[in-house]
Amino acid sequence: MQTHILGYPRIGSRRELKRACESYWNDKITLKELVQAAKEIREHNWNLQKEAGIDLIPSNDFSYYDQVLDMALTVNAIPERYHDVILKEGKTELDLYFAMARGYQQNGLDITAMEMTKWFDTNYHYIVPEFTKDQQFKLFSTKIIDEFDEAKRIGIASKPVILGPVSFLLLGKEKEEGFNRLELIDNLLPVYFELFAQLSERDVQWIQIDEPFLAMDIDAPTQEVYKKVYAEIDKKFPHLKILLATYFEGLKGNTELAVSLPVTALHVDLVRAPEQLSEVLAKTPDNLSLSLGLVDGRNIWKNNFIASLEQIKKAIGALGKERIMIGTSCSLLHSPCDLSLETKEDTLTPIIKSWLAFAKQKVEEVVTLSKLAGEDKADVIAALQANTQAQESRITSALIHNTAVKSRVNGIEESDTHRDHEFASRKATQQSVLNLPLYPTTTIGSFPQTKEVRSWRAKFKKGELSQKEYNDLLAEETAKAIEWQEKIGLDVLVHGEFERNDMVEYFGEKLNGFVFTQNGWVQSYGSRCVKPPIIYGDVSRPEAMTVKWSTYAQGLTDKLVKGMLTGPVTILQWSFVRNDQPRSATCNQIALAIRDEVVDLEEAGIKVIQIDEPAIREGLPLRKSDWQTYLEWAVRAFRIASSGVSDATQIHTHMCYSEFNDIIENIAAMDADVITIECSRSQMELLDAFVQFNYPNDIGPGVYDIHSPRVPSRLEMEELLEKAKAVLPEDQLWVNPDCGLKTRGWEETRKALIEMVSAAKSMRESVETGV
Repeated sequence: MQTHILGYPRIGSRRELKRACESYWNDKITLKELVQAAKEIREHNWNLQKEAGIDLIPSNDFSYYDQVLDMALTVNAIPERYHDVILKEGKTELDLYFAMARGYQQNGLDITAMEMTKWFDTNYHYIVPEFTKDQQFKLFSTKIIDEFDEAKRIGIASKPVILGPVSFLLLGKEKEEGFNRLELIDNLLPVYFELFAQLSERDVQWIQIDEPFLAMDIDAPTQEVYKKVYAEIDKKFPHLKILLATYFEGLKGNTELAVSLPVTALHVDLVRAPEQLSEVLAKTPDNLSLSLGLVDGRNIWKNNFIASLEQIKKAIGALGKERIMIGTSCSLLHSPCDLSLETKEDTLTPIIKSWLAFAKQKVEEVVTLSKLAGEDKADVIAALQANTQAQESRITSALIHNTAVKSRVNGIEESDTHRDHEFASRKATQQSVLNLPLYPTTTIGSFPQTKEVRSWRAKFKKGELSQKEYNDLLAEETAKAIEWQEKIGLDVLVHGEFERNDMVEYFGEKLNGFVFTQNGWVQSYGSRCVKPPIIYGDVSRPEAMTVKWSTYAQGLTDKLVKGMLTGPVTILQWSFVRNDQPRSATCNQIALAIRDEVVDLEEAGIKVIQIDEPAIREGLPLRKSDWQTYLEWAVRAFRIASSGVSDATQIHTHMCYSEFNDIIENIAAMDADVITIECSRSQMELLDAFVQFNYPNDIGPGVYDIHSPRVPSRLEMEELLEKAKAVLPEDQLWVNPDCGLKTRGWEETRKALIEMVSAAKSMRESVETGV
C-alpha cells in the first residue's frame, strides 16, 4: 500500500517563510535571499518525508502566499490592472504575484489587491481569481514544473499537486455580467494539457489533482463539466497516473460521478466523513484505486490506530491491498509543523502532549498505519501499543471533565438567549445614552502591534520584565492610542489591544480547558500566521479577562470606549477543538464564559461591547442539508454570550470575508445592535444581501482594506459610502475599516484613519447642507 500526504505546511517550522517574505516586502533582503529561504523550506519538507518513508512526496504544495493565486499566475489569469507592474515598473514575476495579493502603491501606481475569502470551512484565506467573458489563458508561470525539477535534482520523484481546472474556475468570480465562469473551461484546459505534457516528458510518476468541489453541492451542468474535463485529460494522457483528491466532506450525491471519472486513484476524506467508505467501496470500479484519508490534516489529535486499521481492513477486503493508498485527510497546511519543538512542560504538559500529533508526526502516522496493515509489523507494534495507551489515557483523564460546567450548560434557559426588547426599542434607548452622530466612526478593535510592543511581551514571558514594568509600558501605549483617536475625531474609541497576542489565543490563555503551544503556528493568509489554542477539556472563566484594560482606557477619555471580545463560535472555529464531544457542546461552554465577561464589562461602566464573530460563515458545513443544525446552535451561542445586558448597552459584532446572501436571516437572528463587515475589496457588493433582506439593525460596511498596505484616499472612501448610502438608510450606517489593524504599520494606519474620519465628516456635512 503506497503512502502519501496531500501537502505539507509551507511556512517553515519556525515561520521562516513569514520572516523572509516580510523582510523582502520591507526591502531588508534581496529577491535572491527570499528565493533561497523558500528553497530551503521545500528541501527540508521533502527530505523529512523521504526519511519518514512516504512513497509519494508532494511538490508544488509550497506557496509564497496562496496556492489559488499560484494557479492564477500559472494560467495567466492576471487582471489587467496589474499589467503595469511589469510593463512600466519592470518588476519580476514574484513582485507581480505579491501585487495581486497585497495591492501596489508606488511611483504613481495605485492598484488594489484581489479579493480574499475563506478556503471552504477553514481559517485559511485564498485569493479569489477574477474572470471575464471569453477570457483567454496561457502558461505564464512554470512554478509547477520548476518545483518538480527541483525535487528531482535532490533525488525525489515527487507527486506534483495541481488545483483542478473545474475547482479553479469555481473558486473564482465573474467580474462582468452575462456569462458563467465554467464556460471558460475550453479556454483553460489547453494550459493544463501543456503542464501535463511537460511533466510527462519528465517521466512524472503521479500527479495529484485537487477537486474539492466534488465534496460540495454541485448541479447537473457542473457534473457534466467534470465528466467532459476528465474524459479529455484521459484521452490526451491515457498513461498518466492521476490521483484525484477530494477533502473536507464526503462525496455523498457526487459518489457515482467521482468514481466514474477516468483517473487512476480517488482520494476520500475519512476523517470528516468516515461513513462514506461503505458507499464508495460498493461503487468503486475495478480499474480505480482508492486513497484513504485517515490521518486528520486539520486537527492535532493523534490518530486512533485501532479505528483506522478497521477502515483499512474493510477497504482491503473490498479492493485488495494493491488498490489501497494511505494518506492524510487533506493537506497538512492546516496543522502545526512539529510537536517535538514543544519543550516547555508548563505550556504543554506531558500528559496532554501525549495525545497530540503535528504535521511531522502525522507523516509518521501515515507510514505506521501502512506498516500495521501490512505483513511486516514487527518494528511498529510498540507504536501501536503507545497509541492505544494514549487513546485510553485521554478518555479516562480527570483533566477533561468539569461537572459544574456541564451542569451550567444543561441549565441554560430560553430567557438566556435573547435581549429584553427588540432592536428598534433598544436603538432609541442607546441613542439617548450614547448620543452618536450620523455616520459614527470607529475601528474594529486592534491597533498596530509594533516591534516594541511584541518585544515587551516576549521579555515579560521570559521574566526580563516584571508585571508592573510590563503593565506600565502597556498603559503608556494605550494612553497614546486613546489620545490620538481623540485628536483625529473618532467617535467610538478602542483601547488598542496591546496586551493581546491573538484574538483567540488571548482569551484561551485566560479560560480553563485550553492549552497552548510554543511553535504551533499555522498559516491564515500570506505571511499571517496564527497559533490556535487547543481545547482539551470543559471550558470555564475563572476571572475577568478584559475589564482591567477596558476600564483603564475608558477612564482616560469622555468619549465611548468599546469593550473588545472574541465570540464563542470564533474561539471554537479558530482553535483545535476536542473531538470527544459535539462541537455545539463546547461552543455553549465558551458562550457562558463570554457572557460572564460581557456582564462584568457592563457593570464596570462600558457602554459599547463588541463580540467579534468573523468565523460564523466559515463554520458552515459544506453541504446545505447540514446548515440549519449548525446555524441554530451557532446563533444561539452568540445570543447566550450577548444577551445578559440591558437595552442601553450597545452590542457590536464583526464579520469578515463572508458571503451573507444565503445566511442573512441567521445573521439577523444574532440580533447584534451593530454589525461591521468586510466590504471594500468587493466594492460594497456584500451589502446586496442586507438590502434584499431589509436588514433591520445597524451596519458598518468596511470602507478600506486593512489586508493591503496601500492607503486609500478620502474620496475613495466617500465613493464607497455613497454606494452604501444609495441602498441603506443613513441612520443605519457606521464608518470603519474592514478589520482590525494589528498587522499594519502605524504610518499607514494614521493616514488611512485620518482619511476615513474625513470621509465620514464629509458625508455628515452633505446631510446638513442638503448637498
